Formats: sequence, structure tokens, C-alpha cells
Amino acid sequence: MAKARVKAPKTAAAGEMVTIKTLVNHPMESGQRKDKEGNLIPRKIINAFTATFGGEHVVAAAFEAAISTNPYFQFSFTVPATGDLVMKWTDDDGSMIEQTKTITVA
Repeated sequence: MAKARVKAPKTAAAGEMVTIKTLVNHPMESGQRKDKEGNLIPRKIINAFTATFGGEHVVAAAFEAAISTNPYFQFSFTVPATGDLVMKWTDDDGSMIEQTKTITVA
């Protein structure tokens, strides 16, 4: 199973813009390579990323076959109050990798 690594601040001031850095270890397959018998290996990529904070959408992204193995994604948002940042990566097969970080307003 793939594993996500997230770098997020533990605390922030109310209204502060924070930067979140993510990296998900995932063995991507473009769907263009062939196996030993000459059959196409099915595509298996992270095709979507979403992040919510306190239940509100922060960012959403759709990815295509050109995305790299172990994709790195960085985004910024303004922290309104203490809450949980929930990030989800979705694979072609419907499986999800989820990571939650709590950011406390100090």
C-alpha cells in the first residue's frame, strides 16, 4: 500500500497563510508499458488529490498519466481556526490514501 508523507505546521495564527508539502510513495504505472507476454500493463496512477480543513474544501487536483512516480504536491491556504487538515489521494482502482494533520491556532 502506498504511504503519504505530509509536512504541515502544528500551530498557526488565525488568518495565517501556511504551506503544506506532500509526497506520496506510489508505484505508478502509465498503462503504456507491456509485460513479458506483450500485454499492456493496466494504468495505475494517483488520479485525484483533495484537501479539506474543518470540512471545507481547500484544494482539489486531477492528475493524468504524465504524473511522476511518488508525486510531490504543495499548496497553501489560510488557517481560520483550529482544525483538521484531511488529505486524500485517489488511485485508478478506487483505493484511497488518507492523511490527517491537526493545525492549532495559537
